[in-house]
Amino acid sequence: MNELDDKNRRDFIKTAVTGVAALSVGGILPGFSAKSYANIMGANDKIRVAMMGVNARGLALANNFAIQPNCEITYVCDTDSRAAEKCISQVEKKQNKLPKAQPDFRKALEYKDVDALVVAAPDHWHAPAAILASKAGKHVYLEKPCSHNPNEGEILLGAVKKYKNVIQMGNQRRSWPNIVKAISELHGGIIGRPYFAKTWYTNNRPSIGIGKETAVPSWLNYDLWQGPAPRMAYKDNILHYNWHWFWNWGTGEALNNGTHMVDIARWGLGVDYPTKVTSSGGRYRYQDDWQTPDTQVISLEFGKKGAITWEGRSCNGRNVEGASVGVIFYGESGTLQINGTNGYTIHDLNNKLVKEVKNDVVVDARSLTNPSQALDALHINNFFDSIRKGTALNSDILSGHQSTLLVQLGNIAQRTGSTLNIDPKNGHILNNKEALKYWSRTYQKGWEPTI
Repeated sequence: MNELDDKNRRDFIKTAVTGVAALSVGGILPGFSAKSYANIMGANDKIRVAMMGVNARGLALANNFAIQPNCEITYVCDTDSRAAEKCISQVEKKQNKLPKAQPDFRKALEYKDVDALVVAAPDHWHAPAAILASKAGKHVYLEKPCSHNPNEGEILLGAVKKYKNVIQMGNQRRSWPNIVKAISELHGGIIGRPYFAKTWYTNNRPSIGIGKETAVPSWLNYDLWQGPAPRMAYKDNILHYNWHWFWNWGTGEALNNGTHMVDIARWGLGVDYPTKVTSSGGRYRYQDDWQTPDTQVISLEFGKKGAITWEGRSCNGRNVEGASVGVIFYGESGTLQINGTNGYTIHDLNNKLVKEVKNDVVVDARSLTNPSQALDALHINNFFDSIRKGTALNSDILSGHQSTLLVQLGNIAQRTGSTLNIDPKNGHILNNKEALKYWSRTYQKGWEPTI
C-alpha cells in the first residue's frame, strides 16, 4: 500500500470512529478498535467473504461472488468435505487465489480476513448463522428464507439493531432492473389501483422414497450439519436437497420458492403484515418420507388493502398463465404479469396487450442452483455498496422478514388446519394457542440463537 492510500484509509477509519461513517459500514462493534476495524475492511479494499454451505446453490453463489472484482473469497465452509473441495477448486480458477477450507464456519467468524459471511446452508441454519456472524462483527448475505420460523426472524431484526451490520436477504429479483421497473410502473398507476396478486410455482419433483437409517458418511460432519436442529438419525434420503421437505430442517416449497414471488407481490401491493391467513393442501402425489405439502394454496388478506395467494405444485409442472413461476397483479384498469424472467407484460381489462418488456437475460426458473447469475450479481453488488457506501439495501432484513413471515404464516395455518387472525401492526398471531406453538421451535440444547 502506498503512502497516499494508507493516509486515505486512516482518514476513513478516523471518520468511522467519530460516527459519521459508522452506520454506513456496519458500525464499530464493542471490543473492536479502529486498528482492528481497518483489518476487517481488508488491506486491498476487497470485501473478504466466507462461504457457508457450498454444495448446490452455495456453489453457484461462490462462483458469482468470486468473479466480482471487489470481492475475495477467503474461506469455504461446509460440513461435506467433498462439496468444499469442489468449491475451492472452482473459486481458485475464478479469482486466481486459493481460498482456505474451514469446515466449521464459526471458526471462520473469528478470523480478521473475513468481512462477510454468505449463508447458503439449509434453512434451519439461516438465522442462527446470521446471528452468530452479526455478533462477530461480520456482514451477512443471507439466502432466502431469512429464518426457519417467525421468532428467528424477529431475533434477526434485534441483531441488526444491536450490532448495526449489513444483512441482505437473497430476494435477488429486488435488484433485477426490469422487475424494479415493473414495480415502479405498478406504483405509478399503470393498471390503476392494484388490489390482488396471484403467485405460483410449479415443478415435477420425483418421490424421495422411504429412507433407511445408515452410518453417517465419512465425508460428512452430521452433528454440525444439524447444528441448532434437534438430533435425528441419519437416513440415506436426506442429503443434499431433500431436507427441504422435512420440518426439522426445511420449510417446504412455500419458503423454498414461494418466498420469491410472494415478496414481489407484497412489494407491488405495498403491504406489510396481513390480517388473515389460510392454507389448504397436503402431501398428495407420493407416499414417502416427504412431510411438507407438495400441493398448497396460501391465502393472505390485508384488510381493505387487498389480498395475495400463492399456489405451489411440487409434483405437477403444468404452467400457470404460460409460466412455471410468476406473479400477476390485478388492478382497476388491467393486469401486470411478472414471470420467472427479467420481463413483464401489461394487459387492459379487455385482455389486450398494452405493453411487453422482454427478458434480456437467460433465466431458468426451475434451476436448483443458478437460475440467473448475471442478474444476481446486481444483488451481490448492492450488498457490497451497502457495506462500503451505506447504499440502501434492496432487500434488507426487515423487508426479508416481512416477506418470509407471510409464507411462514401460511405453513402454520396449514399445519394447524386453522384460520389465523393476525395483528397487522407486527404480524403476530392472535388468540390461537395451537398456532403459536409454531411461532418458534425446539432447539438442540446449547444451540439456541440469542443476541
